[in-house]
Amino acid sequence: MSALRATLGDLPHEAAGDIVIKGGTIVDRDGRRRADIAMAGGSIRAIEENIDPPLDAQVLDAGGCIVSTALVDLHTHLRQPGREDAETIASASRAAVLGGYAYLVAMPNTNPAMDCVEVIDWVRGTAEQDASCYVIPSAAITVGRGGQALAPMAELAEAGVTMFTDDGNGVQDDLLMRRAMEYASGIGSSEPFGRITLAQHCELDSLAVGGCMNEGEWSSRLGVPGIPAEAEELMVTRDLALARLTGCRIHFQHLSTAGSVELVRAAKATGLAVTAEATTHHFTLTEAELAGYDPVFKVNPPLRTQADVDAIRAGLADGTIDAIATDHAPHTQDAKELPLDQAPPGMLGLETALALALTELDLPIEQVLALMSWQPAAIAGGPAQQIRGQVRVADGRSAWLGDLVVIDPAAAWTVDPTRGASLSRNTPYAGRTLTGRVRHTIVNGLPRVIDGEVQEW
Repeated sequence: MSALRATLGDLPHEAAGDIVIKGGTIVDRDGRRRADIAMAGGSIRAIEENIDPPLDAQVLDAGGCIVSTALVDLHTHLRQPGREDAETIASASRAAVLGGYAYLVAMPNTNPAMDCVEVIDWVRGTAEQDASCYVIPSAAITVGRGGQALAPMAELAEAGVTMFTDDGNGVQDDLLMRRAMEYASGIGSSEPFGRITLAQHCELDSLAVGGCMNEGEWSSRLGVPGIPAEAEELMVTRDLALARLTGCRIHFQHLSTAGSVELVRAAKATGLAVTAEATTHHFTLTEAELAGYDPVFKVNPPLRTQADVDAIRAGLADGTIDAIATDHAPHTQDAKELPLDQAPPGMLGLETALALALTELDLPIEQVLALMSWQPAAIAGGPAQQIRGQVRVADGRSAWLGDLVVIDPAAAWTVDPTRGASLSRNTPYAGRTLTGRVRHTIVNGLPRVIDGEVQEW
């Protein structure tokens, strides 16, 4: 059994048949080239300039399109178990394949929290039955994400967990975070566990308590309690120092401030094993969106200033920030219609992330795909790293190169939350016209999306 199947299980589907992707331009870490792709039994069998499809093959038109390895999201809130009114593994994975994703790293802030093997196994089992793509559960750093005692990290690592995070909460206790890093570093350096990454939601509760938006000009103008940039930057500083002390691999989630970007840039220059992600909303929206007190723009960490947005974009461009993540955070309409100070933070992201990156970032598509496919896969480690971090589309060696996305970079479309696959509708981009859309998504050799429509099985 492959490492992927051992860790993630099988997806529900019929046997994968012959598929030929015709007329596309392949983009991977080697650059771009015009070629057709033939697939059979879940793997790539041939990549040639022109492939004559077998009579029984399914032909997918990729004319005018980019073909690449499918996307990997490091930061998805599936809400299941516990909040199935907002999202389920089934609905989120449908949104994911529409957005070009084949892999979702599921955040552990469920109810119950993903802090033990039993809940991790339940999530994997549910994904095996219901999901349209692969689900990689992360696990909590602390029991119940309460910040008081470490979760059983060795047991979870033995069960295949490679990323730990209390996402939604930063670990506040300095000594506890040091112990978590020491423990993770020790586990990750011993057999049979392999590499372990701690991912941190950087926010000091003592500075952020009661805040609803970024602290600054707009919070003062609106009379809304704010969260200062220092709440994030002080925890980034602490965790960088602890990473140097312990040798732990640290990943910073959803960086939002110019100061945080500069701290990570400086740390990387010293050779520290640190990676970082940024969300689409933190490089496309600013605090000014909250002028109308609309909770759809409330997110954590909050939308910041234009200077912060510019710094995030610069960090993505120069490699300081390694990955674009969605922080897909569905909420029911009732919850998001509460007053700003009572509404939960969070936005949808899976169906719009790629198009936002292509539309808003002044980056070549090769770099956007690096930020959304093989670089986040290398951070996730484990099965995703084996698939994305060590092989290319052109290799054709691995039976798991059956995960591809076909993108029409010229397609213009308007975001309509009523037509999305998510059970929730809390997107801040409703009515916005974007350029670039997924035409087909193939997961494990099976077309999950054809011509922009999710396929049933």
